Amino acid sequence: MKKLDLKFTINGRNHAGEAPPRMTLVDYLRDVLNLTGTHVGCEHGVCGACTIRLDGEPVRACLMFAVQADGHEISTVEGLVNEDGSLSILQDSFWETHAMQCGYCTPGMLMTADALLDENPTPDTEEIRDAISGNLCRCTGYQQIVEAIELAARRKNETGGEGS
Repeated sequence: MKKLDLKFTINGRNHAGEAPPRMTLVDYLRDVLNLTGTHVGCEHGVCGACTIRLDGEPVRACLMFAVQADGHEISTVEGLVNEDGSLSILQDSFWETHAMQCGYCTPGMLMTADALLDENPTPDTEEIRDAISGNLCRCTGYQQIVEAIELAARRKNETGGEGS
């Protein structure tokens, strides 16, 4: 099968590769780049498990072809960690509030929450609930996830966003 060239930035690093025209971005991330934090759930864009950030916006990687990412900037859950490998404020807040149980939805929730906090550093509970409404979780009941995002917002504001 013919492959197409693609170049993009992934988690701050330049990447050049090739992919078949119909390979989804989530499959490219997982199978070619071995970035397995982005999960495959429904493969219809409904569950949010595959949420990444494309040029800063949360998108469903299962609904994009890898070649559509050509020339763009991609962030995955692996890119949330601090430079020293420690958890970001957002990740630590999820851990501290027990906002994950099975963990399957967590990467998508984190990427959605990261985008929300970049856009709105002081979201209220309703804004948080609205932002994560496209991400399905079957374990936590969402309350701990909301609490984690609220905690992350407070911490980021207290530190001026350092240690994201």
